[in-house]
Amino acid sequence: MTESVRRAESIAPGAGEAESTARIAISAERLVQPWNEAHARACAYLAALGVAEPERGRLARAALIRAADRAGTDAIADTMSTLRALLTDASPSTPRPWDASLDPFVAWRLDAALSSRFTRARGAGGPGSAASPPSSSMGVHAAARATAAAAARPVLVTADAAPAAEATPTRGADSAAPRFRSAPPLCRGHMVPEPIERRVFRRLWLRLRGKRPDGPGTTNRRELHKRRRLFPWTRVAARRRALFGFLVFLPSIVASGFMVNVLPRQGGTWLEFAIVVFFGALFSWISIGFWTALFGFILLVRGRDRFAISNLDADDMPIDDAARTAIVMPIASEPVERVFAGLRATYESLARAGGLQHFHFFILSDTRDPGVAMREQAAWFRWCREVDGFDRIFYRRRRVRLRRKSGNVADFCRRWGRNYRYMVMLDADSVMAGDTLLRLVRMMQRRPDVGMIQTAPAAVNRRSLFARVQQFGSRVYGPMFATGLHYWQLGDGQYWGHNAIIRVAPFMAHCALPRLPGKPPLGGEILSHDFVEAALMGRAGWTLWLAYDLGGSFEEVPSTLLEEMKRDRRWCQGNLQHLRLLFTEGLFGAHRALFLNGVLSYVSALLWFTFLTLSTAEAIQNVLREPNYFPSGPSLFPEWPIWRPNWARALLAVTGTILFLPKLLSVALILLKRREARLYGGVGKLSLSVLLEILISSLLAPIRMVFHSRFVLLNLLGRTVTWRSQGREDTETDWREAVRHHGVDTVIACVWGGSLYWLNPDYFWWVMPIIGALIVSIPLSVYASRVRLGERARERGLFLIPEETAPPRELRDVEELTEAAERAAQEARLPVTLGPDRDPRASGAAAGDEPPSGFVAAVVDPEQSAVQCALQGAPRTARTSIVTARAALVSRALTEGATALTQAERDVLLRDPERVEKLHRGAWSAAGQRTTG
Repeated sequence: MTESVRRAESIAPGAGEAESTARIAISAERLVQPWNEAHARACAYLAALGVAEPERGRLARAALIRAADRAGTDAIADTMSTLRALLTDASPSTPRPWDASLDPFVAWRLDAALSSRFTRARGAGGPGSAASPPSSSMGVHAAARATAAAAARPVLVTADAAPAAEATPTRGADSAAPRFRSAPPLCRGHMVPEPIERRVFRRLWLRLRGKRPDGPGTTNRRELHKRRRLFPWTRVAARRRALFGFLVFLPSIVASGFMVNVLPRQGGTWLEFAIVVFFGALFSWISIGFWTALFGFILLVRGRDRFAISNLDADDMPIDDAARTAIVMPIASEPVERVFAGLRATYESLARAGGLQHFHFFILSDTRDPGVAMREQAAWFRWCREVDGFDRIFYRRRRVRLRRKSGNVADFCRRWGRNYRYMVMLDADSVMAGDTLLRLVRMMQRRPDVGMIQTAPAAVNRRSLFARVQQFGSRVYGPMFATGLHYWQLGDGQYWGHNAIIRVAPFMAHCALPRLPGKPPLGGEILSHDFVEAALMGRAGWTLWLAYDLGGSFEEVPSTLLEEMKRDRRWCQGNLQHLRLLFTEGLFGAHRALFLNGVLSYVSALLWFTFLTLSTAEAIQNVLREPNYFPSGPSLFPEWPIWRPNWARALLAVTGTILFLPKLLSVALILLKRREARLYGGVGKLSLSVLLEILISSLLAPIRMVFHSRFVLLNLLGRTVTWRSQGREDTETDWREAVRHHGVDTVIACVWGGSLYWLNPDYFWWVMPIIGALIVSIPLSVYASRVRLGERARERGLFLIPEETAPPRELRDVEELTEAAERAAQEARLPVTLGPDRDPRASGAAAGDEPPSGFVAAVVDPEQSAVQCALQGAPRTARTSIVTARAALVSRALTEGATALTQAERDVLLRDPERVEKLHRGAWSAAGQRTTG
């Protein structure tokens, strides 16, 4: 074989800065191989690891020369193989308990990641870096950077993983073999649905026979009532609710009498009788909101409430060491950067408050897209490493996604619930202050009868015009309505599914959800689980409270009208299911009322729509049908239709007062009681914002009415909804989408309005506000979604809220952390990808501003692939057919790219550590790859 001699520079590992030259014999076949590409690939891999620039060049040259000095057929693969050996020899890893189950180089990479050996170089702009650069203005971020220099603590059996006082868990065999993990060792408990009897007639039959259905809400009902009567609030609640019912129903009867006299035949026809009935139902519905707000106004003006749960003198009460609390956030395909920014802001607020030692954090993912799930996992790992939080911050992605969010929470309770006395439930957009969390724990300690405490979260952080109007209205009117809800609920409060603290033991014992008989939409899994869980907790004798005056609790609202309607369709189906639980044995009257209130919140739209339809039919009938002044039967005088327009105007004025007076009272509270007008932009801007909010809300109300009516009818006809995560970002509605969702309503409104104007112009002007809102629904939906208009409103001081004028530290942290994470994600680039670069998101290098695919990053990035392999544990034995099929998937991914695989196939590969490492090595060793390191 012909040989040639070439001169190359060689740096021996450990030789310091001294350089030497060496002559290396290399065959002609090897000489023509792509050594330049091999050198570039080695440099790119070292950059992806985070190795500093001087050391990077020396190691790449040394690997190249060693590879050239031995027999082989692939310059790139041989160079990468020698580079791995050089790295493990030059920088030995710290032995870890789980190393035996891992590939040696995977264990080395994991050790480098856990010890933050190359973190500084990666964060300085190395390829593949997606670390969130912390803000220099945050003290906790600076502390996190200092802590990251120390070795990260892996999750084993931690000393503070002891169970709460209510339970004595037994460690399973899982804890006997410690390994790197993203969740604590299992401590299994039971959470199964209790038998409940929903059928009222069967219940009566069993009572007549001297039998009662089983269950704690039924067999111990007398005992529960006797125990409840010992609470001082129960008698007060009974009086308040009786007064509330009187104030709602009596004015409704009077208003219905007025409506009878407004109609031309005084309710003498079936059509007019139906109009009166629907009007009375609607008047009762709006009266509920009016009196709730008025009670809240009175309570806030008085300034004291002896039953408020936050009045407990517990601020200085030490928290029991056994009172460990889990902060639980279920997520499903949410914006990764925003989710982890919110959790980190809560974490850092707890650290500032000095109570971090009492809390553990759980991110429970039901994300189906493996790419998004890998981004979640990478964000979890970076966060844990930066704050040394592997024994406190946990991430789990379910393999089997049963019962959506409620099933995810129940799964957490069965696995780890016995380790915790309390849990705080958060949504993906929730943020809570550390002081608020500590106060909630102290309140639960002080009141052992309390099962749940629900906070009243403030809506924040949205920028579109629609969302800004919504969060302004929520912030201005919400406190008064929340206070009114507390006024008549007291210890029979409700649970909204997030921003609440729950006592874990009774939740596990009593709040597992049954499956309703029949098929969806009214059967099957319960969608609106929160009201049902609260009712079951109360059924077992526990009290539930609304902490209406407790601040430091935040959430976000949908950014567009269509996003809100997509969410409401799911809520509508869930609330209609509550009709089947209305007569469940053992429920207290307050929770039955809450079920009915939830149903009416959507059915009332159908009632309104029906009322308008009947009124329109009456107006058209009066024009088209010739009046009969002499009906059959004896009569001395003709029967003349009587029109009383003044009565109609008076009734309209009363209805308007009921709808809008609470808003004026809320403004009065801000101006006179709290003197907080400056936080809303001043008296003038606050007043103008309220007027504009009333105008916009009045335009949106008929559009919501049509959507909600459609939702109710579709559910009653058996049409179910597809579960989809709520939009958490500032998306905008385009014209095509608006036409698709509002076009039919606009056409019908035009026909309705034109027909009325032609047939009965007088009645047309009465319903013109409703018809006009539907006619302009398309441009209203589009322009209300515009972030630009929302920003302009903010610049002019409109729709300002205190959280914008004087933002709390937690919200500032969320904004800074989200921006930093999004910027890092956009700047992240992978030096190589899988197969041909068909997908511009594959490496991020050819896509401009597009970040890399989460799946590709999970197998290409040295750190992320090592973490993914380690989290899967030891390789499992599989049948030959399975091994062959997975090998074919690996080959297809390497030759055709990630886009050639389905989501399910990507998920299969990611759960197999051997295949992940083969993909990792194959991607870095493949010839012809574009290298951008």
